[in-house]
Amino acid sequence: MNARFRQPLPGSSLDYFDARAAVNALEPGAWDGLPYVSRVLAENLVRRCDPAALDASLRQLIERRRDLDFPWFPARVVCHDILGQTALVDLAGLRDAIADQGGDPAQVNPVVPVQLIVDHSLAVECGGFDPQAFVKNRAIEDRRNEDRFHFIDWTKLAFKNVDVIPPGNGIMHQINLERMSPVIGVLDGVAYPDTCVGTDSHTPHVDALGVIAIGVGGLEAENVMLGRASWMRLPDIIGVELTGKPQPGITATDVVLALTEFLRKQKVVGAWLEFRGEGASALTLGDRATISNMAPEYGATAAMFFIDQNTIDYLRLTGRSDEQVRLVETYAKHTGLWADELASAQYERSLSFDLSSVGRNMAGPSNPHARVATADLAAKGIAGNLAAAREQEMQGLMPDGAVIIAAITSCTNTSNPRNVIAAGLLARNANRAGLTRKPWVKSSLAPGSKAVALYLEEAGLKSELEQLGFGIVAFACTTCNGMSGALDPKIQQEIIDRDLYATAVLSGNRNFDGRIHPYAKQAFLASPPLVVAYAIAGTIRFDIEKDVLGHDAAGKPVTLKDLWPSDAEIDAIVKAAVKPEQFRAVYEPMFRVAVESAARVSPLYDWRAQSTYIRRPPYWEGALAKPRTLTGMRPLALLGDNITTDHLSPSNAILLDSAAGEYLAKMGLPEEDFNSYATHRGDHLTAQRATFANPTLSNEMAVVDGKVKKGSLARVEPEGKVMRMWEAIETYMDRGQPLLIVAGADYGQGSSRDWAAKGVRLAGVEAIVAEGFERIHRTNLIGMGVLPLEFQPGTTRLTLGLDGTETYGVTGDRTPRATLTLVVNRRNGERLEVPVTCRLDTAEEVSIYEAGGVLQRFAQDFLESTKAA
Repeated sequence: MNARFRQPLPGSSLDYFDARAAVNALEPGAWDGLPYVSRVLAENLVRRCDPAALDASLRQLIERRRDLDFPWFPARVVCHDILGQTALVDLAGLRDAIADQGGDPAQVNPVVPVQLIVDHSLAVECGGFDPQAFVKNRAIEDRRNEDRFHFIDWTKLAFKNVDVIPPGNGIMHQINLERMSPVIGVLDGVAYPDTCVGTDSHTPHVDALGVIAIGVGGLEAENVMLGRASWMRLPDIIGVELTGKPQPGITATDVVLALTEFLRKQKVVGAWLEFRGEGASALTLGDRATISNMAPEYGATAAMFFIDQNTIDYLRLTGRSDEQVRLVETYAKHTGLWADELASAQYERSLSFDLSSVGRNMAGPSNPHARVATADLAAKGIAGNLAAAREQEMQGLMPDGAVIIAAITSCTNTSNPRNVIAAGLLARNANRAGLTRKPWVKSSLAPGSKAVALYLEEAGLKSELEQLGFGIVAFACTTCNGMSGALDPKIQQEIIDRDLYATAVLSGNRNFDGRIHPYAKQAFLASPPLVVAYAIAGTIRFDIEKDVLGHDAAGKPVTLKDLWPSDAEIDAIVKAAVKPEQFRAVYEPMFRVAVESAARVSPLYDWRAQSTYIRRPPYWEGALAKPRTLTGMRPLALLGDNITTDHLSPSNAILLDSAAGEYLAKMGLPEEDFNSYATHRGDHLTAQRATFANPTLSNEMAVVDGKVKKGSLARVEPEGKVMRMWEAIETYMDRGQPLLIVAGADYGQGSSRDWAAKGVRLAGVEAIVAEGFERIHRTNLIGMGVLPLEFQPGTTRLTLGLDGTETYGVTGDRTPRATLTLVVNRRNGERLEVPVTCRLDTAEEVSIYEAGGVLQRFAQDFLESTKAA
C-alpha cells in the first residue's frame, strides 16, 4: 500500500488514493491526457501495487508502453453457476490434493469476494403460452440439477468469501448492473473504483456504469479468486466517438448490431473501447448496457462509458441508497472519473460512428456480426417466397424457414426497459388487431431480473405479452445459452421427416450454428419487438418490413409499421412504470445479510460416486500427472478459421445418439433428464465426451469419399480410420499418444467456457498451433497447461500442405512471445522446421504453464508456503 497517496475524500468520512497526484508526480500534467481505463488502472496500482514497483508500473501507463507486465487486482469475481460451479469443483479438488499432501484444506478459500449466481441451469421445457411455465420449468430445473445444487449449497458453508444467489432470481450480468456493482466500493475506510472479472464473456455489461469488468476464463478466475494479481500489459485503448442520435423507431438492439458489424471491420479484437461524445452522452444507461454487453461479439475486451448524470440517474432508478449515489458522484468528480473531466483524454487510435445512420437491423444467420438491414431481407435471400410458405401452411405443414423458437431472452436486451416496453406495446397492438402467434412457434419471455415483471405489470403489458404466448418462463439465461428446451414431438418429427429449414429468432447475443437448438438450423438476433413480430409471421422467409402479418376485424391488412410503437409512447411508459421501489422490492431481500449458519460442514466435499454432474477432478492423476513431451505429437484435428468454443465444447441439449448421451444412458439417466452439456461440466467423465461434439464441426482430417464430412469426427493415425471424435480420443488415450491441434484464425472465439480447454487437455493435447487465438480461450489453455503457438504471418496449415498424417514436435526456450520451432515430420520422411510464436505472453503465464496449470501452480506455492511457516 502506498500510504503517501492516501487522502481524505471531501464531503465524506472516507479516504481515497490519489492516483492523479501519483501520475503527475512522475510527469506533471500527464493525468489530463490519460484515458478513463488508464486512470482506473492507475488508482488500482497506487492502492495495491508493491511501492517499490509503483513508479515503473505507472510509467507504463503514462508512456503507453506495452513491453512489460504490471499487476491488476480486481475487487471481486462474479460467476454464473456453470463456470462458477466448475471453478469451485476445482477448488474442492484442490483441497483434496492439499489434504493428501498433509496440508490444511480449510485454508484453501477465495481471497477476494466471489458472487455466484445460479442462472444457467434452466431449460425452457414449457413455453410462454403455458400459464404455469415458470413454476414447471423451475421444478424441472431443481429435479435435474439436484446434484449440482447440493454441491453449490455446500460451497456456501464450506468456503469463505462465497455468496450465492439461488436459481429463479435473474441473470448474472443484469443483477450485476442493477444491484451488485456499487460503482464505487468501500473497504476499510477507503473508497475505490469497483472492478471485477467474471466467468462469462459478457461481463463487460457493467462497463456501461464506468466499471472495469471483463470476461475471463474459469481458470483465470480461479487464479484471481486465490488472491493472485491478474498480470497484464497496457491494453490497446481505443476512443469511439458516437455522434448524432438514433432515428425514430430504432432500438438499442439495432444500434448495437450495426456497431458490432462496424467494430468488427475496424479490427478492435482484444482492445478496450471508450465510448464518448455527444451521442454517448444522450444514450440511456440501458442503451449503453446493450452496447457494452456485446463487446465479445465485436471482439473487444471492454466497452467503457464514463460516469455522468445518466449514471447517477440510473443508480437512483434502480433503488441504490442516497448515500451510495452521493459517494459515486463525489468520488467520480473529485478524482477525474466524471465525463467532463475526460474531455482532454488522448487515444492512440480513435473511431467515429454516427448513430443517426442506423436503420432497423437483424443479425444472421450464424454470426452476431453478420448484420442485415430488415429493408434488405429479400435482397439478401433471407425473406423468400411467402406465397409458397403460406401454401404449405394451408396444407397443414410448417413453412420453409419456419420460426420454431421466438425468444425474448438475454441480459443484452432485458436489462433495457425501453426494449422490453417496446415489445410489450407491439404485443398490445397486435392483440388489438386480432393477430396471433403461429402454432409451431415456441415463444418465451425470460427476463434477467424480477424487476422486469414488476414494471411490465405496472404498465399493463405483462398480460398483453402472455396473450401472444410470451409469458414469463424463467428469470435466467435460457435460449441464448442453448437452453431452449424440447420441441413439441410432432413438430420435431416433421422437421426431421421433411428435413425442414427451421430457424430461431431471439433477442440474445449469440446465434452460432448448433447453439440455440439442435433442430434450428440457423438463428437470427433481433430486438424484442421484432421477436414478437416474427412469432406472428411464423417464418424467416417473411419480409418483415413489407409483408402482411394478418388482417384486423375489419379485414384491413396489418403490417409491422401499423404495430410499431412511437418513441414518445415508449418513453412515457418507461417514465411512468419503471420505479425504484420495484428494484428495492426485488433486491433487498435477495442481498439481505443472512445470519451465519450454525451448521458445520467438512472442508472436504463428500463426492457422490454415481453423480453425472459433480465429480472429483482428475488434474493430479493419470496422464496429467506426467511431464509433457512436446514430441511425437499427432494431430487430433485440422481446423479452419473461426472455431468457436461452441465447436470445442457445446452447451446445448445432449442427444441420445451422442457420446455423452450414450454415457448418461449407461449411467441410468432417463433421456428427458439428460439436460445440457453445460450443466454436466462438474463431471469430467461427461464433459470429456462433449469435446468437439458439435455436429457442425468441420475437421479437415475427416475425409470420407474424397470430401470433408461435417460432424464430431476425427481420423486416427497411422491407420487413417475416420471415427467419432470421442472414440478417437479414447483410442489415443489408451495408447498414451500425445496430441496437438492445428487451426486457422480466431481460434476459440465465443463464450469463455473453461471446458473448451479442459476437454482437449484431458484428451492428451499438449499444444495448439493456430493463426490467432481469442484472448480468453488462450488464457484458459495456459491455465490447463496447453501450449498456444501462433503461425507467423504468411504461414498457415494450407501453405505448409498439412494433411494430418504428420507427427510434430516443438523445440526452443519457452519465454514470453519467443520464437519457437514447430518440427513437422511428414510420412515420407521429410522434416520441416517452422518458426512459430510462443503465445505465453507474460512471465506469469510462463510460470503457470511450466507448473502444469493454474491449480498445480497454486498447490505447489501453497504447500511451499505452509512448509516455510
